[in-house]
Amino acid sequence: MSRTLLITGAGTGIGAATARQVASGNQVLIHYRRSAESAESVAAEVAAAGGRPLLIQADLSDESGCREVADFVSRRVGRLDVLVNNAGGLIRRAAGKELSWSLMQEIFALNTFSTMMLTSLCLPLLEKGTQPCIINVTSIAIRHGAPTATIYGASKGAIDVFTRGLAKELAPAIRVNAVAPGVIDTPFHDQVTSREKMAQFQASTPLGRNGRAEDIAHAIGFLIANPFVTGETLDVNGGLFMR
Repeated sequence: MSRTLLITGAGTGIGAATARQVASGNQVLIHYRRSAESAESVAAEVAAAGGRPLLIQADLSDESGCREVADFVSRRVGRLDVLVNNAGGLIRRAAGKELSWSLMQEIFALNTFSTMMLTSLCLPLLEKGTQPCIINVTSIAIRHGAPTATIYGASKGAIDVFTRGLAKELAPAIRVNAVAPGVIDTPFHDQVTSREKMAQFQASTPLGRNGRAEDIAHAIGFLIANPFVTGETLDVNGGLFMR
């Protein structure tokens, strides 16, 4: 069965790996913000794997960008089967005494408001889909806190709550789940985490390594495929957090 999927932040990292994971036989809408060259490369890989890629460039941290993406999907395909809300970022680290109103607004706009707004705008498209579902990407930071990334953790914690609330609201028509990645070695960390800190994370992880984007893509694929899971946040972190 061919499906239509919108994946945000799919130019690099987890989003790109997810696009490759679900490519075969599907229409994959690849959203990106800045990484045009990388997004075009992902689109080529999706096509080579038997998928039908479409590229969408927009800044989802602004309401107009969310509307632009939803309008594009409505015009070009008219429906959605899967929405993967992956776009987000740490922006910069800040200790508790260094917080500023503008930084809090910026981080919540990128990680929280964008997911909530785009989801709301895409619900009419998902209602037209086949076995529709939404996958939100949160973070291990919602589980054990994240010194110098407390705003980021809080912004992802809001999405964790949003996931469960929306799952109840939309059941049984639309499933809503989330994945909470651990430390994943992707461009996400390039500007905000030193290699020394990444090595410390690796040493603290029971499975002895940091994650790869493909580890999270497989988890997203599971949540898309399993029709009896909703309202769940799946932890994928190599044992760095255990219940």
